[in-house]
Amino acid sequence: MFIDYEILKLIWWLFIGLLLAGFAVMDGQDMGVGTLLPFIGRTDDQRRVMINSVAPHWDGNQVWFITGGGAIFAAWPLIYATAFSGFYWAMLLVLFALFFRPVGFDYRSKVANTAWRGTWDWLLFLGSFVPPVVCGVAFGNLLEGVPFHFDDHLRSFYTGSFWALLNPFAILCGLVSICMVVAQGSNYLVLRTEGELQGRAKVCGQISSLLFLALFILAGIWVYMGINGYVITSAIDPNMLPNPMSKTVEVQSGAWFANYMNYPILWIFPALSVAGALLSFVCVSKMKAGAAIVFSSLAEIGTIFTPLVAMFPFLMPSSSNPVSSLTAWDCTSSELTLFTMLFVTIVFLPIVLLYTGWAYKVMSGKLTDAMIQKDSKNLY
Repeated sequence: MFIDYEILKLIWWLFIGLLLAGFAVMDGQDMGVGTLLPFIGRTDDQRRVMINSVAPHWDGNQVWFITGGGAIFAAWPLIYATAFSGFYWAMLLVLFALFFRPVGFDYRSKVANTAWRGTWDWLLFLGSFVPPVVCGVAFGNLLEGVPFHFDDHLRSFYTGSFWALLNPFAILCGLVSICMVVAQGSNYLVLRTEGELQGRAKVCGQISSLLFLALFILAGIWVYMGINGYVITSAIDPNMLPNPMSKTVEVQSGAWFANYMNYPILWIFPALSVAGALLSFVCVSKMKAGAAIVFSSLAEIGTIFTPLVAMFPFLMPSSSNPVSSLTAWDCTSSELTLFTMLFVTIVFLPIVLLYTGWAYKVMSGKLTDAMIQKDSKNLY
């Protein structure tokens, strides 16, 4: 191979982090708009303006989510198997919520009935609100440790319950996630709309940015003061084949801040979240929507990588048996698999980015109530 196995493992840790960040940035804007739909769209035309601002893009944005799941399956099969079995009911909740989005976009405006459209508005809200909250809750549980363990045959056993996932810290992380998404959606609406709807979106962008900032800092303090981290205490070979049981792990206070203390440059990620949220607030307050979207996107990227960097090399710590914890070194696929995936990514990712940019450029500009009324039959 042209690239060392250890480097391939690091590359795929970074790529999967970028895919999650891409999902937060791209799908975050249409989920943010969907979350706001029943609240700031006061008339049917205003709600249709909101829907038509994201409906042409939502399925393309969803590619980041689907690709992220596929990349985890191919690069980290033990993570995929353990997480999708342990978080089974949470995953089903996300899946069923997502069902409401395609049918909601397509069927909501086909019947000119207030009750019909109102029902779909709330279903679109659920399909947009639930996934980011559950993803935030999942990150919270990863930081706390997940109750699973492996037996001698590397069969995983999850010993927790669905309701145990909804602990106070995890719920706080879910609130951080939804505030982050709403800020992104609000900024996007300020860019694409005008008039009263744009004014309400501006206020939502201001409030959600400040709420995100406060909750993000609170979550960081909570981790520092009350959540123990994990440390590998044995020698580990970065080139090793998958075998999570070949190491020793200890639970230590403050361990999730060790990487930040050892490599101060990593503070750039939480700093990016804080600065991005503040600058997003300033820009949306001045109605500079394009800049606000850039800064809220940077805040989302910083927020995704802050816990990933804190936990590295841990990917899924085990609270039941710390030795069973899965790391970037001991749960990855073969060297050939990682290299083949890297080649495919290098070829196709630029194509996806170019197409996405072209699609947004072609369908840019303001959407108004008058446009909805003029071409009502051909719009969502």
